Amino acid sequence: MGTRIEREFTFQAAVHFEGNFVMNLYDVSISMEVLTDSIKEQNIAMDRIMYFLGECLSNSVFIHQAELEAIEKYYQANIKVCTLPEHPYDQIITLLVLLKLNSIVEDKLLLTDIVLVSELSNQVKFLYDIETASNHPFGKGWWTESNLVISNTVKHRKKDKVVKLIKSSDWATIGLDWDDKPKKRSEIIFNNIIEK
Repeated sequence: MGTRIEREFTFQAAVHFEGNFVMNLYDVSISMEVLTDSIKEQNIAMDRIMYFLGECLSNSVFIHQAELEAIEKYYQANIKVCTLPEHPYDQIITLLVLLKLNSIVEDKLLLTDIVLVSELSNQVKFLYDIETASNHPFGKGWWTESNLVISNTVKHRKKDKVVKLIKSSDWATIGLDWDDKPKKRSEIIFNNIIEK
């Protein structure tokens, strides 16, 4: 289609670094190329981006995936955990957010550039383009999946010694699926006929 668009977002999240839990405010600017002619698909793709940043990453804690004890404590406190393959520096978060957002828009948009700045980085801006981000050394993870998952870890319940896999969220459950599939409806028919 050739149309280029740009959008800015803000979300608040924490970082766990060197045993500390610190709140941070992130401002993100994203440049995109529209790849679909469908206005509906364009809107769904943008809504997915807004939902992911506003509902999944917002109020979560960014943490290195090797910090298993701290991750378990955050899960026990019912805090959303976003695991990272490195320490939660802004450049790592910027790279993974660009990759994840490109995954969730599923070729309806192409996020070409991202700029991320946060309070903790002293207003230093981190910039990535999709070509640079595609050559990342982190392999596959939640950032390559098109779902709402933000962690590669599992939740443990020490009392029950049960391992619970993290629920993979489905876009259809929040109304952001690409297709309008007819939903099956159950119908119960009551009869007022009384047998004598």
